[in-house]
Amino acid sequence: MLIVLAFIILFHLAAAVLLFVATIHNAWWVVSSTRGDVIYTDLWYSCNVTCYPVENSHTVEAAYLQAVQATIILATILCCISFFIFLLQLFSIKQGERFIFTAIIQLLASVCVMIAASIYTTQNKSFHVPSLQRGSFGSSYILAWISFPMTLVSGLMYLVLRKRK
Repeated sequence: MLIVLAFIILFHLAAAVLLFVATIHNAWWVVSSTRGDVIYTDLWYSCNVTCYPVENSHTVEAAYLQAVQATIILATILCCISFFIFLLQLFSIKQGERFIFTAIIQLLASVCVMIAASIYTTQNKSFHVPSLQRGSFGSSYILAWISFPMTLVSGLMYLVLRKRK
């Protein structure tokens, strides 16, 4: 049972690390120019040598970008909260009970990741300036999609898991 518990904790922490990296790292969108310069764009900044804010990110036209920003941050926060709730429930619930509250919070985090990545997938051209629209998805975007099934599986594991001695 101790090995299963360690696996679940490590799996949850791996999902949280992927969410943090996907949120913080600046490679959601990568554009290579003809001069050989590479511009990395995340949810807040576009960077080549120096970083500058995403143009018009505070306007109505960038509402999709703001939705992606909000949901990916919410997913990261919910994933961390569910981990701490799991640790609290580990020491407070009775033997034989399930970790339902932890599972619900983790599944909500999974839904938020899916929403953020889906919106970014469909609407990324709407909030990039024309010079940045000929790019491709970057590593942070891929990590966000990888963290979706990880948080989903983690939440489902918490639904099945019962506290034992």
